[in-house]
Amino acid sequence: MSATGVQSGVRHSGIACGKVIFLGEHAVVYGVPAVAVGIERGVRAYATPLESGPTRLIVRAWNVEVTADDSRDLGRALRAILDASGIETPMEIDAQVDLPPGGGLGSSAALGVAVARAIDPNAMTQLITERVMAWERVFHGNPSGIDAAVTARGGCIAFTKGEGIRNIRIGAPLTLCIGNTGVASSTRSMVEAVAQLRARRPEVVHKSFEGIRALVRNAFLAIEAGDRFALGRLMDLNQILLSGIFVSTPEIEQMCAIARAEGAFGAKLTGAGGGGCVVSLVHGAAEAERVLEAWRATGFNGFATRVADAEELDAMSESAQ
Repeated sequence: MSATGVQSGVRHSGIACGKVIFLGEHAVVYGVPAVAVGIERGVRAYATPLESGPTRLIVRAWNVEVTADDSRDLGRALRAILDASGIETPMEIDAQVDLPPGGGLGSSAALGVAVARAIDPNAMTQLITERVMAWERVFHGNPSGIDAAVTARGGCIAFTKGEGIRNIRIGAPLTLCIGNTGVASSTRSMVEAVAQLRARRPEVVHKSFEGIRALVRNAFLAIEAGDRFALGRLMDLNQILLSGIFVSTPEIEQMCAIARAEGAFGAKLTGAGGGGCVVSLVHGAAEAERVLEAWRATGFNGFATRVADAEELDAMSESAQ
């Protein structure tokens, strides 16, 4: 099936979860480990064979439709994943997306994973992840690979560029509040900005990245021990270091401060920064609602979620076929 994709006349679907980076943004591009989790919101894509014409992708939530011949980024990404998958059969792909674009929640990678699974339902997760990197390079230039890895797998992982992933056992339930600053962020431009800062001030960026490395190492222990208080403090310290390399914004800082004031264990930006989303770690549903109400009172939107269970995601992927 991997060489031919979906069977003629049969519709297949693929799913992917969104992602949150707990610690390690930007540093992960330069070989520092990062910790990420899949979240229960994500993407489902449906692929239906066509008699003729170019493959087309419809994302109704974003009011976007492209073909594989389109010169826009999404069209070029679609062509890249079709080529990486060896798929020649024309298809219509309808994607249902429950993630904001440019929010740091892995929306582009999740869409790519869902599409890759829908067009080649028999492909294993590792192969899907590799194919999605071709898609991701269109949007992000030099992606670390963490988004593709976690949106395909769910659960909690440690990711190191060039070394791959390590599963992290979660010692206690993790309830998250995700808040949107309302400012779209470009991963490509933020990664390039950090690269420029690194070229001008290598000692500053190196010191920040080594600090993040130490925080990540302690986060492994906190997550496995179920120590949410310690994990929250590590998130707060990571946010300080990210602010020091100029990827935070006033909106991000305000949302983090509100979450902490409402009892969150910790809060930080998630993703590239420069806008996008923040993540706060809270004790449970009641605490999550307090944070969300406080954000709404100051004009920000958000939602509560939990970590997507890796085994449940695998089961859902199989049942989607």
